[in-house]
Amino acid sequence: MCGIAGIVNLVQGEPPRRADLERMIASLRHRGPDECGLYRDENAGLAHSRLSIIDLSTGQQPLGNADASRWIVFNGEIYNYLELREELVASGHVFRTHSDTEVVLHAWEEWGEEALRRFNGQWALAIWEPLVRRLVLARDRFGIRPLYFAEAGGRVVFGSEVKALFAGDASLPRAFDSVGLEQSFTFWAVVAPRSVFRGVSELEPAHLRIYEGGRAIDRQYWHCDHTPQFDGDLVEAAAAVRTALARASTLRMLRADVPVGCYLSGGLDSSLIAALASGVRQGESFQTFSLRFRDAEYDETYYQHRMVERLGCEHHEVLVSRGDIADCFPEVVRLAERPLLRTAPAPLFLLSRLVREAGIKVVLTGEGADEMFAGYDLFREGAVRRFWARRPDSELRPRLLERLYPYLLRSPVAQSAIARAFFGRDLADWDRPGFAHGTRWRTTVGLRRLVSPEMRPTGVDVEAQLLAGLPEEFAEWSPLARDQYLEVKTLLSSYLLSSQGDRMLMGNSVEGRFPYLDHNVVELANSLPDRLKLQGLNEKLVLKHVARGLMPDEIRSRSKQPYRAPDALAFIDGTRRDWVEEALAEPALARVGVFNPRAVSALWAKCKSRGGRGQFSNTDNMALVGVLSTQLLDREVLGASPPRVASSVGTVVDRLAPRTTAPMAAAHS
Repeated sequence: MCGIAGIVNLVQGEPPRRADLERMIASLRHRGPDECGLYRDENAGLAHSRLSIIDLSTGQQPLGNADASRWIVFNGEIYNYLELREELVASGHVFRTHSDTEVVLHAWEEWGEEALRRFNGQWALAIWEPLVRRLVLARDRFGIRPLYFAEAGGRVVFGSEVKALFAGDASLPRAFDSVGLEQSFTFWAVVAPRSVFRGVSELEPAHLRIYEGGRAIDRQYWHCDHTPQFDGDLVEAAAAVRTALARASTLRMLRADVPVGCYLSGGLDSSLIAALASGVRQGESFQTFSLRFRDAEYDETYYQHRMVERLGCEHHEVLVSRGDIADCFPEVVRLAERPLLRTAPAPLFLLSRLVREAGIKVVLTGEGADEMFAGYDLFREGAVRRFWARRPDSELRPRLLERLYPYLLRSPVAQSAIARAFFGRDLADWDRPGFAHGTRWRTTVGLRRLVSPEMRPTGVDVEAQLLAGLPEEFAEWSPLARDQYLEVKTLLSSYLLSSQGDRMLMGNSVEGRFPYLDHNVVELANSLPDRLKLQGLNEKLVLKHVARGLMPDEIRSRSKQPYRAPDALAFIDGTRRDWVEEALAEPALARVGVFNPRAVSALWAKCKSRGGRGQFSNTDNMALVGVLSTQLLDREVLGASPPRVASSVGTVVDRLAPRTTAPMAAAHS
């Protein structure tokens, strides 16, 4: 994994300045501490920071083709690059390195846009063609790797993180985008192509953007189809899924020139990946990494240790307290570059630090299983509420919710009545798009009420906008398929793969790999009928059958425990940090201007008075974390000083210099 950045003139203008490119790449050095390089000509500049995973000796970037007509900066991995390379060699292509980046460049030359559909991997890339002044930006199918861009002053600037854009273009406004904030405070995350920063866009997953002739064309190169096509039974489905997952895990273990470890949460998803990946790399110790919590409510140590015993692996673990979360939260927000409504990314940042300290650069994780195989409570909740909607007067049907949220529907009766009113809202709209997600989106209403009138978008309904952009075939899918699509659209890339995934991993220069998001696994999962994924309230049915014999039954059959961490409590207990009080002080709130200072002060006082006993609502809990993270975002990203440029840049190709460096034989400064 790496960091990429660049500046390209959309119209004739001054060449990009080397100092700007160096600042951009300096802002991304945590993504690629091993090497950095840049390319520059009269119209474009490309910059790259490298985390060396494949072809450690000759994989430097930016990388050009033989006649210097194309240059690439690439962040990602193409797991089938060896197979593609053989095909390209048979077609007459000549390679000078052993890197997957060069395969990407030749594949684009040979197949154009079709190459993106051939790639099995995760990527964000930029290809610059100086002779025709064409820039291509592209991102992987699920948005595992980030890519931002902004257009200003006749130029486009792009980068793996927003920090790089700010470092490269001083004219970009350092301000929040009101619609991006409204999305964040509704869906729990901003949804691409929006960002929370004014003038900055995020390339959507499975899209490419081509700049040529002063204009831009956006295209989606891959679509997610949820039409059930698999006609086998559960045994046949489990065999097919096991084969696909084993291949995906094996590819991600073998296609690296460095050791590869694995996260182990103690649940079904990561345990299954660990079981399939263990032993793939013969002669190497298989290393696993786990989070433990001092708060027993969140801890899964028992199950982690049971799986470690089963695998006989070399295990590492980090014990996280509320104080640990508060200590690292400012850095977590700086890396996430978006408001957070949960503290869950913070322990994962500490986990990736443990990985790096163990000398590991790459880990496999279980992300994506819940989205693709219907593992979330939200999917089961949607099924119960639709069942309830067919007989809304029933006293028995809503009792099924107790099996999902017993802590919400326990006695006394008043609590049960409140919970039933919440989950029973809008039952008549059971077939409406977004029905299952509506309960989640309503939990953030307390946060939206804190937003100052000046920061509320006028005449914009972000939920209506989202639902208006659904694909035409959405109406033909089953209710479960619709729920899965919306979960991927609103939360997978925008939160799970960014705030909890890429950003927390790359903050410690660690690459995450996600076998469940291999597109072959995803397409197979989407082809399965609902009954093989969600049977009544039994989630991930087919995965549980895949896992037979690969893990202890107490892990395979245990009820899902969603990954959570102490949220507001991390900032309220006796060890709270000075920065918390500073961020929530009325002068600081007034200066940032996002929230009503008096309303936030009332929330803070309420949480402090009740927080020690944990007696505040989930809405207040999320609101406090959301306010804190947004205040930190202003300080850590919008108000941050320009990055300090390193004393030297490694690989430099400067076609404006008196002596032009030959392609593929870059000069070193």
